[in-house]
Amino acid sequence: MATRPAAKSSSATPDDPAAGLSIVVPAYNEAPGLPHLHARLVEVARKLKAERGLAIEIVYVDDGSGDGTGAIAAGLPANAVDVQAISLSRNFGKEAALLAGLDHARFGAILFMDGDGQHPPALIDTLVARWLDDGYDVVYTAKAHRENESWARRKLVHAFYWLINLGAHQQIPEDAGDFRLLSPRAVTALRQLPERTRFFKGLASWIGYRQVRVDYEPAPRAHGQTTWDLRGLVGLSIDGLTSFSVAPLRVASVLGFAFATIALLFGVEILIETLMFGRDVAGYPSLIVSAMVLGGVQLIMIGVLGEYIGKILAELKGRPNYFIAERSLKQAEADAKAKTPARAEP
Repeated sequence: MATRPAAKSSSATPDDPAAGLSIVVPAYNEAPGLPHLHARLVEVARKLKAERGLAIEIVYVDDGSGDGTGAIAAGLPANAVDVQAISLSRNFGKEAALLAGLDHARFGAILFMDGDGQHPPALIDTLVARWLDDGYDVVYTAKAHRENESWARRKLVHAFYWLINLGAHQQIPEDAGDFRLLSPRAVTALRQLPERTRFFKGLASWIGYRQVRVDYEPAPRAHGQTTWDLRGLVGLSIDGLTSFSVAPLRVASVLGFAFATIALLFGVEILIETLMFGRDVAGYPSLIVSAMVLGGVQLIMIGVLGEYIGKILAELKGRPNYFIAERSLKQAEADAKAKTPARAEP
């Protein structure tokens, strides 16, 4: 069973850049493009090692792919970098894959990026510079624009961030993605957060420290198609809202107050029309409409409460976020050909 490992201790202090950088790459059915991405990452790693003396490892996390992504990752060469390949026992979702990478990264700082090639490896040098040269603890990236997306999607994304940031003490930057670098002390803070239902973007913002935004242009996918459809995006949005924010509950309270106010004003209007003007008020249509509106709102609010109760149940069960089927490690420095045998964790 793959439980959360305790926070790692290293010979380097948590704030020592010499602890190195782990690049965590969650992947799901990305076998065709993984070798090309790896070659680009190795090129960047060589440059960083030559210019900054920064030790680097790449941690590939196969989230239960069905196209051999795990086998491809395990066979990638350890040229100038250490390579970890972790295969989860099934598809647990991207948040679980990110957590697996966080748990098993061996170096102090961690950079997270997707395995589909849309996060440009060439930008890593900029992120590292913002960390080492400018002293930022969280260097996150965001899409420079959404001109290639539909009007409806842009508005829905904007509404999501407005709602999740409603009344929040720590705002989540709009358009920020999972492509970000965390300093050693930011990684230590993130590892201390115990919740199982996780929203990585929110947690990385919530920990605080010095944070800075870097805009980028996402590259087109070189292979395959995205696995994120409308249903998956809606589910991710609901999980993010209910695991990180109480804004939906506050909206429910506001709606309840609003409907109570409307009902009170409507009652006053009926009294005035009946007592002062002697008018008969049509009861049946107004009664049916009121009952349907209030019933619909109540059902929606019950559904919102159900989402939060489900999150509480998941936390109380205490199930692991993931299980590891295989894990391998190739070390570039000690022995370029050495490889720890793949093993299933108990």
